[in-house]
Amino acid sequence: MRTMLVVDDEPNIVYTLEATFGSPQLRVLTASTAAEGVRVARSFLPDVILMDLRLPDMSGLDAFQQIRELDPRIPVIMITAFSRTEIAIDAMSRGAFDYFVKPVDLQSLRESVARAMDVSRLNQIPALVDVSEESAEADLIVGQSPAMQEVYKTIGRVAPQDVTVLVQGESGTGKELAARAIYHYSRRAKQPFLAINCAALPESLLESELFGHEKGAFTGADQRRIGKFEQVNGGTIFLDEIGDMSLSTQAKALRLLQQQQFERVGGNTTIQTDVRIIAATNRDLEAMVAEGRFRQDLYYRLSGFTFRMPPLRERLEDVPLLMDYMLRHLSRELDRPIRGITEEARTALQKHRWPGNVRELYNAVRYAIVQSSGEIVTLSCLPDHVRLAALEADAIAGQDSWTEIRRIVRHLLACGSNDVYRQVGQMCDRVVLETVMQETSGNQLQAAERLGISRVTLRAKLRASRGESGDAESANDES
Repeated sequence: MRTMLVVDDEPNIVYTLEATFGSPQLRVLTASTAAEGVRVARSFLPDVILMDLRLPDMSGLDAFQQIRELDPRIPVIMITAFSRTEIAIDAMSRGAFDYFVKPVDLQSLRESVARAMDVSRLNQIPALVDVSEESAEADLIVGQSPAMQEVYKTIGRVAPQDVTVLVQGESGTGKELAARAIYHYSRRAKQPFLAINCAALPESLLESELFGHEKGAFTGADQRRIGKFEQVNGGTIFLDEIGDMSLSTQAKALRLLQQQQFERVGGNTTIQTDVRIIAATNRDLEAMVAEGRFRQDLYYRLSGFTFRMPPLRERLEDVPLLMDYMLRHLSRELDRPIRGITEEARTALQKHRWPGNVRELYNAVRYAIVQSSGEIVTLSCLPDHVRLAALEADAIAGQDSWTEIRRIVRHLLACGSNDVYRQVGQMCDRVVLETVMQETSGNQLQAAERLGISRVTLRAKLRASRGESGDAESANDES
């Protein structure tokens, strides 16, 4: 059971927070003084703490410092009755997770607590553990293939070295899990860890999120904001999808890497920090440097130590292990008593090429559990595209391919598909493209010539066959 500690001397506030957050899954502990709050925190090490800044025996800031000495990874959310207090800003600069002004907007507080709970959980659970029947935690790196053994060795080598790391790999391969594993085995494992998705925030918000801003820096900046690099001083920050960072933000990130210094947006005061950066991308940064879309000096700084997370199609021998692990975890999460999976369904999952990698497999297993009507996952429970992939693999290996294609069409019709032409067409495209690409040793120019289509059309069709973004049909006019 998760635990939250509320430290506040106002009974009505405590009552409201207990009523809002208390549940069978979340135990709410309370304290009315700072000293009592510190004692409870020491005894229970709660997952999240909500603390008032003004307490009868000492300031919440002093209590916060004592709790930081217990475990700096516990997210502490500060609450204040004063909208312009510098104490709350000071708390943020010292590592508080968030702060709110009374009267607190409960919906915003719920969202902040949910994020804090997630951060607390990820900070406490190592990303590399033995996966067994008794241990089915989420967010673990799973795999015993030679490719994953090399990943484990690499993580073990780089984790203790306090250097910047760049993790490369396709979407869904587990780059954030690798970053968390590096963090858990590093010298900063007792300090906070935060993940920022650079692609999820607009440029102006990302810069403010990372570096903070001064009051009046832009429209709506009605008070100073402490950025993550200042907030997580001493800890580790994971910058996911760093290839989506703007050039101006890249310049500030470069200075941070070089000197561990930066200025808040709209400010001119230099702030010193001490943060380890782990970055990740699914983009070709070298190509982006050549195109002028990524700073060369930042790329060199980031790529001092680089390794690649292998796509699932390069470690298909891990699919059974991943499948069983996901079934255990998701059956518990969804409260569905799944005991196993039929051999037919297991074979179909193993035959799929998984262009979406581990994330796609996870979603397919979740879908299958939801679709199942009993305790066993059957072939009919799997997503249509996974079942189609199994039939496609049979067709490629079959002696009479035309008969197999007819069987696939009949299967799709029997399943009620209203997209038969596109699905079968994509299957045939994939067979033709893979065969020609193999014969030309992956040379796209030669392959396009042999196929009688333009190189642009070939690239679009390759993206479509791998399930990547891009509309192959829009390129058909060029062929």
